[in-house]
Amino acid sequence: MNFDFDLFVIGGGSGGVRAGRVASQGGAKVALAEEYRMGGTCVIRGCVPKKLMVYASSYSEIMTAAEGFGWTIGERSFDWATLIAKQDAELDRLEGLYRSGLSGSKVKVFDTRATIVDGHTVALATGETLTAKTILVATGGQPFVPEFKGAELVKTSADMFLLKSQPKRVLIVGGGYIACEFAGIFNGLGSDVKQFYRGAQVLRGFDDEVRGHVAEEMKNKGVDLHVGTNVTSVEKTEDGLRVRCSNGSVSDVDMVMYATGRVPNTANLGLENAGVELGRNGEIMVDQYSKTTCDSIYAVGDVTDRLALTPVAIREGMAFVETVFNNNPTSPDHELVATAVFTQPEIGTVGLSEEDARDQTDIDVYCATFRPMANILAGSDERMLMKLIVDKAFRKVLGCHIVGPAAGEMIQLAAVAIKMGATKEDFDRTVAVHPTVAEELVTMKEPVR
Repeated sequence: MNFDFDLFVIGGGSGGVRAGRVASQGGAKVALAEEYRMGGTCVIRGCVPKKLMVYASSYSEIMTAAEGFGWTIGERSFDWATLIAKQDAELDRLEGLYRSGLSGSKVKVFDTRATIVDGHTVALATGETLTAKTILVATGGQPFVPEFKGAELVKTSADMFLLKSQPKRVLIVGGGYIACEFAGIFNGLGSDVKQFYRGAQVLRGFDDEVRGHVAEEMKNKGVDLHVGTNVTSVEKTEDGLRVRCSNGSVSDVDMVMYATGRVPNTANLGLENAGVELGRNGEIMVDQYSKTTCDSIYAVGDVTDRLALTPVAIREGMAFVETVFNNNPTSPDHELVATAVFTQPEIGTVGLSEEDARDQTDIDVYCATFRPMANILAGSDERMLMKLIVDKAFRKVLGCHIVGPAAGEMIQLAAVAIKMGATKEDFDRTVAVHPTVAEELVTMKEPVR
C-alpha cells in the first residue's frame, strides 16, 4: 500500500517535534499536526515561561539580601506588563526555532487538529484525510480541575501566562510541584498568597524530609499554606471571588488557580477507531518500545503517563525513531531520572526517597542542614538541606536530595555519578570545592540514622 507519509506525528511538543525532525533527517517522509502553538506544554505553557516567572519573582528577595552586603536599594516596584511582554517575545522566538527546525528538516506541518480514523489514516480539522505507514501520538497532557460549585470560575497553570494583570490576592489549590511553584512565584512578585491542599503534606511522592523542609520555608517566606483543607465552592462577588472550604473558612481573593493534577490529552482523538487501549486515567498504554495495542501507532511523552518530564519525552521520541526507522529496537531508560522543582527554595532530586529505600533494603542516611554563607550577611534564616540515601551493605548511593539555591544545577551533576553506580566512598574520595554549598555532598562522614 502506498501511503502519503512514512510518519504522521500528532502533537507539536518536545517529544513529537524531536521524533518527527530526526525521522525526517534520516530520510523518512514526515508530517506533523499541531492545533495550538508549536513547542507544547514545556515551551508555551509550562517549564520555560514558569522558570522565567521564577526568576522574576526571586528578585524581591535578592534586593533585600543585597542590603546586607552594603548595597543601597532605592524605591522598588514591579510591572507585570513588562514581564509578560518580554516573556511573550521569548516564547515567540522559541516557537520560531521549533518551526524552523521542522521546515529545515523537510517536515510537512499542518497547523490544525488531527484525529485518528484508523491505524493508518488521520483526519484534519480542515477536512483533509491523509495516510501514513506509522502514526505517532504525542499530544501531551492538560490540567485537571475536579467538579465542584463554581469550577468554571477558576484558572489553571495554562492560564497563568495569559493574565493581563497581576492578581493581588491569590489562592492556589493543590499540593504538587506546580501548585508549590506558583505559590512561590506570586508570593515573590508581591501578591498575597494562600495555598490549600487536602492532604497532610505538600509534594506527595517526594522524600518526606524534603517535603517538610520546603513547606516550612515556604511559610517562612510568606505563603499562607493550609493542609487538610479542600474547597467546596467558589462564587463571584463584586470584589472578586469568595471561596468556601471544607473546614468552614471563607476566603475572598482575586484569583483561584487549581493545580490538582494533569490528565493525558486523549479525549476525542479517535484512538478507539484503531483499537488503541487506554488506561484508567485516559493514558495510552504502550509497551517498552512505545508501541500501542495497534501495531502501526506509537505514543510518547505525557500522553502515556509514564514519566511526565520534557527531557524524558525527547528521549522517548528518539528511542521511537531508533526502533521504527533505524531497525534498532530501543527502549527509553526511565531509571534514575533526575528532576528539579522550582519551588522557593528549589529542589533537586534523583533516585529513591528515604521512605522508598527503606521499603527495599537496609540503608544509611547522610543528611546535613545548614545556613548557607550568603544568608548570614543577608540576614536570612533560610537553611539548606542535603541528603544521601545509601545501601548499607553495598554502599551504593540510591538517592540524592537537595533543597536550596542552585539545587537543580547540582542534581544534574550528582545524577551522573549516581547513574554510574557511585558508592558513598566514591563521594568521600572526591575533594570538596570550597567554599561552596555543594561541598556538603562529599563531606558528610557519619550517617544520621
